[in-house]
Amino acid sequence: MDTELDDAHTDHTNSRARPVAAGCAESEDDWRRYLQHDTPGGHLLAHNAMTGMLTSGRPIHLMHTTTALDAIRSSGQLLASSGCLLAALYCAPLTETSDGLCPHNLGAYLLRTKPHTRTLMIEITPASPTPARGIDYLRLGRVHLRTYLDHRSFLTETEDTQLRGKAVHQIRTAAPFLDTLLAGATGHMTAPDAFVDRLAATVRTLPFLGYVYFEVLSEYLMLHSTSTETKTYARAGEMNNLLYKRLAFSAVSGMDKLFDLSRFHPGHQRLYDLIADIEPPLAPGAAQYTRDRLSHLFTALALDPGQDATTFTFHEQDFDSLAQAAPSLLGQTLFREMRILHRYPQLYLAFEQAKALRAWNYWNHHQIATPFNGFLPKGEIGVNPAYPAAGYTVWLAETCERGLIHPVDELDVAFVPRMADLGMTAMRRDATGKAAGHPAAT
Repeated sequence: MDTELDDAHTDHTNSRARPVAAGCAESEDDWRRYLQHDTPGGHLLAHNAMTGMLTSGRPIHLMHTTTALDAIRSSGQLLASSGCLLAALYCAPLTETSDGLCPHNLGAYLLRTKPHTRTLMIEITPASPTPARGIDYLRLGRVHLRTYLDHRSFLTETEDTQLRGKAVHQIRTAAPFLDTLLAGATGHMTAPDAFVDRLAATVRTLPFLGYVYFEVLSEYLMLHSTSTETKTYARAGEMNNLLYKRLAFSAVSGMDKLFDLSRFHPGHQRLYDLIADIEPPLAPGAAQYTRDRLSHLFTALALDPGQDATTFTFHEQDFDSLAQAAPSLLGQTLFREMRILHRYPQLYLAFEQAKALRAWNYWNHHQIATPFNGFLPKGEIGVNPAYPAAGYTVWLAETCERGLIHPVDELDVAFVPRMADLGMTAMRRDATGKAAGHPAAT
């Protein structure tokens, strides 16, 4: 069993709870009960249209937008890419209706905001119902760390020393706030506004915190929203993706061109204003929710369960001690630092293909043909290109005036267990030559 990937997969329909470090005031069970039963949208965690489609055993319909149709046609290949789905082809669900295929609200958003792309419709016929297990990219730190340790030989000595030194330096520099997070998780809370301001400042030092911050707020908005728009999507079994899209694009200039959450770091007043613009009743509670949820989530993600959160400190830790006590945090930090190495375009496939092979093997063993983003089942779903026990058909599709998807031309293509080149992925470098995930300029 691959315990590291097993830990990184989440099934919101299952009561399995991961262990957390000793001393935490709340367990994973406590938070799961609150999120599922005490929030307006919590029922969608375990019961939503996407996971219902996967577990039905019926054909699965997905849409994928691409700017590379000519390359796909000429090569006859569909390749996976890295990102929140680790090693899958990024898609959104489609629902069959009598008039055509109706895109999930995430897919409708992609169609509306990416008019320069072409749409593929993918029909997958699984040999059996697909498990409702998604991959939580926030929990991939141990996998990132193991990949680095197994493939250090691809780095020059200078690169390796630089990578290790920067990762440790980031964590040591952020240690005062990281210890505040541990204190919060053990019941010793900081005032919410001061907490958010310190969090925002520390994201600039430790970019991974920007990802956790954003996902916590996405969770807050999607599960607590009671707007007419959100209720309409909920009736269709969908979480409202427009909420976190508005948050990201309002909070960070240029996020629509390079979705880089290391640049997401609003302070408490900016956070209040952002949430008030999206759904005013949720603004007053945003800082407290961020403090409570992020303190627990970070501790659960970062510390090995064998640690005691009441006594551990991030001060003066070295690489080896972090690898033992906080392997997931170290792995996430290394991963983001690696993405800004000068030779990252050459190193990308060496490291990402290794993770992909491991993921495909895991998914195949667990009969996962369509992995999805499992932190929240919000509609980000992919195709496992290495799954042997499913039939695939791919069409070029068009969108009618009602927003429905219609297949128009079956393509002679096959899924290939190989990662797409970096320049074809969302991990591509920006205009300055830096990859997504670089520390933001203030």
